Amino acid sequence: MSSTASYVHGASEKQLIGQTIGRFFDEACASHAEREALIVRHQDVRLTYAQLKLKVDALACGLMRLGLEPGDRIGIWSQNNMEWALTQFATAKAGLVLVNINPAYRRSELEYALNKVGCRALILSPAFKTSNYLEMIADLAPELGHCEP
Repeated sequence: MSSTASYVHGASEKQLIGQTIGRFFDEACASHAEREALIVRHQDVRLTYAQLKLKVDALACGLMRLGLEPGDRIGIWSQNNMEWALTQFATAKAGLVLVNINPAYRRSELEYALNKVGCRALILSPAFKTSNYLEMIADLAPELGHCEP
């Protein structure tokens, strides 16, 4: 087994699961619909699998209605919260590539990251700690103040 490549491969007793994360998520939601799936204490959120699936499906549909297509990269610039979890599952269901952006990034770091990976969309919190995300985005893309999706 070579460890010089970007990943290690070799024989394993465990078989890979032959389905997508989105399909696996749907099956878990169907099997455990009324059980709690997500608890976010700092937001006072408790969702069952059925409730989580409704929110995830709505977000996935909304992302596709924006014109995003499977394989497109979408950034998330946020701390851990309910919206982050929804985005993780929704992008998987829509076939989008989720790009995690460090919540501590400043304007120049954000600009570099977005350009480097070619994000077609960005989901963000309004602010985090002392960082005003909306202000930084307005500096980077002033046209967002008067555009439509």
